Amino acid sequence: MRKSEGLSGDGRSGMAPREVSSLIAAAHELKSPLALVRQLALRLETGELSDQQHHLLQQITLTSERALRLTSDLTRSARLEDALFEVEPINPEQLCRDIANELTPLFEAHGRSLDVNHRTHPLLLVANRDLLRRIIMNFSDNALHYSQPGSAVHMQIQALKKAGTIRVGIRDFGPALSNDMWRVLQKKLKRSPQAVHARPQSSGLGLYIASQFAEAMHGTIGATRHRDGATFYVELQASRQLSLL
Repeated sequence: MRKSEGLSGDGRSGMAPREVSSLIAAAHELKSPLALVRQLALRLETGELSDQQHHLLQQITLTSERALRLTSDLTRSARLEDALFEVEPINPEQLCRDIANELTPLFEAHGRSLDVNHRTHPLLLVANRDLLRRIIMNFSDNALHYSQPGSAVHMQIQALKKAGTIRVGIRDFGPALSNDMWRVLQKKLKRSPQAVHARPQSSGLGLYIASQFAEAMHGTIGATRHRDGATFYVELQASRQLSLL
């Protein structure tokens, strides 16, 4: 079963100023201990370790880096209204491949794989490279957390010609989403992070941040429900510039 619904941006209502300030303060407080954990793990890896110890240290290092990405995204999202973002034509498949290369060690350390679906004819979309990269990384981290061990996570790029948009999706094989989950969630995400009930360990913070980043680029995020997982995606305007690839 597949069903897709999107979250559009009708103007950022955002969170209350006090809530935003608290989240930013918490993110700043978390950065230092997370960075220290990563540094200590890297130092320990230089010593003589068993294969199991080395594997555990690698997981600590990569997981702390994942947490650092979230704190960085959180502080960045709080400054969106005061920033101007340059957009440019971007090849999403190439960006996905760069991200996959970076995340592959993290996925392998947790017994999962990450691949990018190849397109014969490359597509271009209009986006801010940094914000789009953060969204894709965010969705990929979420897919890693909820996919079954031994499964593959797929990055997919699709052209929606009627809408004139390009959709970049991350397909996981985790818990299925309920039929009405996304419809309810998309309304609440405009105000604050919301938990994804089919995935109880998720606070919804990553989705909230992704929706803010997409909106800053006049895009949307959404989810396609499958019987064996979900595809979370970002949809952005297609570029009229012809690809030279």
